[in-house]
Amino acid sequence: MDWYSVIFELIDMRSFSNLWYWIVLAVLWSTASHWVIGVPFDMIARARRSGGAAQDDLETMVRINVGRLLYISRAAGSWLVAFWAFSVTMLVLLGFTYQIEFAQALLFLYFPFSILMLLSLRTCLLIEAGEGVGDLLHRRLQRHRISTQVLGMISIFVTSLFGMYQNMHIGVLG
Repeated sequence: MDWYSVIFELIDMRSFSNLWYWIVLAVLWSTASHWVIGVPFDMIARARRSGGAAQDDLETMVRINVGRLLYISRAAGSWLVAFWAFSVTMLVLLGFTYQIEFAQALLFLYFPFSILMLLSLRTCLLIEAGEGVGDLLHRRLQRHRISTQVLGMISIFVTSLFGMYQNMHIGVLG
């Protein structure tokens, strides 16, 4: 058995075996983990460490981003949910009824980020309800970052399992 031929049979240029897809997946989750509700994590760490002006800057930036996200969700929430339902339905049908691998790959990117958006909205509501200052804010943002990282790990794991299945299935049978 030649390992190089086995490996290169599994790595070709379809969606799940394309190196660029996995780079995009890693960059998306890395970026989502770094920007907690639109606030860079280094800003959160600096505010926790230093306090003072850094803490004021953090609270101002969080207040602006929370207000922005909640305004968008309150003003256009029903339209966004309708568009989300349409796009998820379209990707599921194209991906699993018509077996279009590109739609499957997009679904594995799009659906977990939909869950992340719900987590972000929940965090915004909690911050608006009174967790927007001091240690409460730090803890809330840290919890949101950890939940984002856990969701990212689960998403990458499930995507890689499905991608390996696709590559082996197509490589062996097709």
